[in-house]
Amino acid sequence: MTEVSEDILIELREKCEKVQNLLEGESKRDPETEPYKSVYAAREILSDMKSCLANLKDSIRSSDPLHDQIEAMYGGVLLLLGTLALDTEELATGEEHLMNCLSCLEDQAMQPKKVLVVLKALNQLGLLWSQRSDGNKSHGYLQQAEQLYNDYTDQVGEQPVDVYALFTVPDSGPATTKADSPLEKVHTLTLYYLAQVYGAMDNPLKSAIYCHNTLKRQLESKDYDKVEWALNSATLAQFFMEQNAFRQARHHLSAASYVLDKHDQDLQGIESSEDERLFRKEHLKHRSADVARCWTKYGLMLLSASRDRLMEAEEGQSGDATPRRLRPPGELSGLQFSLLELSMYEDQVTDSFVLTFDDARSVFLNSQQWLTQAKLYYTLDDHASDHVQIIKDYSELYRNLAFFEDDEERQCKMHKRRVDLLEGVVKELNPTYFLTACQELWFELGETYTHMVDIKLAKLEANSDAPSAHALQKVNHLAEQAIAAYNSFLDTLRDHKTKEIPDKFSKELERPGLLIYFYLAGLYRRLVAADKATKLTNLTNSLQYYQKVVDYCQRHEGAKDSVTAELSACQDIVALLPLKMAKLAETVAR
Repeated sequence: MTEVSEDILIELREKCEKVQNLLEGESKRDPETEPYKSVYAAREILSDMKSCLANLKDSIRSSDPLHDQIEAMYGGVLLLLGTLALDTEELATGEEHLMNCLSCLEDQAMQPKKVLVVLKALNQLGLLWSQRSDGNKSHGYLQQAEQLYNDYTDQVGEQPVDVYALFTVPDSGPATTKADSPLEKVHTLTLYYLAQVYGAMDNPLKSAIYCHNTLKRQLESKDYDKVEWALNSATLAQFFMEQNAFRQARHHLSAASYVLDKHDQDLQGIESSEDERLFRKEHLKHRSADVARCWTKYGLMLLSASRDRLMEAEEGQSGDATPRRLRPPGELSGLQFSLLELSMYEDQVTDSFVLTFDDARSVFLNSQQWLTQAKLYYTLDDHASDHVQIIKDYSELYRNLAFFEDDEERQCKMHKRRVDLLEGVVKELNPTYFLTACQELWFELGETYTHMVDIKLAKLEANSDAPSAHALQKVNHLAEQAIAAYNSFLDTLRDHKTKEIPDKFSKELERPGLLIYFYLAGLYRRLVAADKATKLTNLTNSLQYYQKVVDYCQRHEGAKDSVTAELSACQDIVALLPLKMAKLAETVAR
């Protein structure tokens, strides 16, 4: 057994300082042709340190006051070697170093000099197995890290020693608060990795909870990128919307807007070059537009869920005021950022289901404001695909608002506004470059015109007076516009040479294509005919499209599952409609 000389400790300290300088300083200046130049240099030094510390560890007395220190240093070097191996994609080597680190230290992991090394090793192993797509193993290591943090903070509580500090002479240095201590930062990383792993393991609820906790800890530490934080909070809000947790969604969107507004204020006081200032402003404008789009989605989904709630109550599907499927999971309650005062943002829009047109209009107007802000960045010229999606959201807002309107004429005006929005953008797009966008817009235009047809026909049927010629012409005009929109979609499917619709649609277009046949059949039946001959022609066209659905599903058995309800209706109509047409044909022939 030997004692450790001061010279050896000084040499280890100097080597550690070189490693830290290489990894935190020199590596930023590595040439593109040698991106790991500094990493490899640091690894050489660490390998020497590992050999030296291994000899010391084996030869030093366990009673020596430096025994635990040397052991912690050895584990720290193994951690650094393992981390660098993962950085250079040498996964097997990295795993070996990290497992050796755990073998060396995990029995004494509750010691202040060793706990951070063990926590970081567990995090790295969790990350490694996540990269290998083994969620269970990744989760196991990260759960160990979470438990170790909880045990240490409950039972020890002393500020632990970070890896590089193991080799340096202790000094007072700047005081760290609990929130920004190395231990807290490492634990925040553990929670972040767990959020990703739960997502990969198809447990989105737990993933969301861990995402929230990560964001909350970042706020408390004040060590985060404000723009990235805001975007993550807004993205998490979208998950809450999908769970009908509108209170949590609104809160996280409000937090995102609050942080972006604070960042905008901070930028005013930052001295920087003109290029850097412009870059930061553009980056902020971009991400502010993204958050604005999330606010728009909030209004959309709140109106949609409110509509579903009222429809289910009307159909008697639930005796409860809110059906079970529209209730948020209990685990999400209480997920809030207590450090932020957000009432100014939250008070702008409700988080409750809406019941009346006035309530719905208030949500609509709030979403409209955010949508207008998003359009300032996502213009048609510079961001065509995003702009189209924003216009579709705008159309959907009007569709949801129309549900809460009792007056048919005002409903029609809202759908007409949708038509104006959709036609306004589709005429500006070249289908050669924006085929999918054009198809989506034409499909929605067909649906919108059909809504208007149904409203007009329902109004005529409710009126005991004979309809005017103008009213009938209006119905036909709207139906013809719907037919034209659907045909524009079908035309994009035609073969360039033969101009024929293909025998089989592509997988992603099979359901839309068959639905268009079904909708066209219904539209031809809705056309109001001035005489029986015209009516027979309309019914012939209608039957033709119903038959197309039936024939297609007979030729392609797999298509039946995508249009089960529509196919059943088509089969019934194909069986019955010819009889009606035959009787009509007899009267025409007389």
